[in-house]
Amino acid sequence: MRRLRHDFEGKTKSNSPNYYDLFDDWELIEASFAQQYHIRLRDEDKMSWDEFTTLLAGLGPETPLGSVVHIRAEKDSKKIKHFTPEQRRIRSEWFNRHKVEGGSEEYMQQMKMLSEAFKSLAKKPK
Repeated sequence: MRRLRHDFEGKTKSNSPNYYDLFDDWELIEASFAQQYHIRLRDEDKMSWDEFTTLLAGLGPETPLGSVVHIRAEKDSKKIKHFTPEQRRIRSEWFNRHKVEGGSEEYMQQMKMLSEAFKSLAKKPK
């Protein structure tokens, strides 16, 4: 089975969009890892980049990040119509921010640099 590799530049290798941001959603990522895997990322210093991305991709919909991603990714207008004011705010903020930033070349370059920085931090010393 082929694995999807996340590049954190807005899409996975399968070209499906990501509905999370490594910077803006870090607290949700930490809370989700703690809830689902019982891993405190602040205390984890031996996790490889590959393991981190695999675990991140496997977060379930019942986690804090999963709940927010579900709201951001919803495409059914009938469901969106019945969103609570908080769900509408979450969705609106995401799309407003990424309408401006997501298409800019500078933003994409920054995300690529962040990805490379995380990869270098996750490399095991020889």
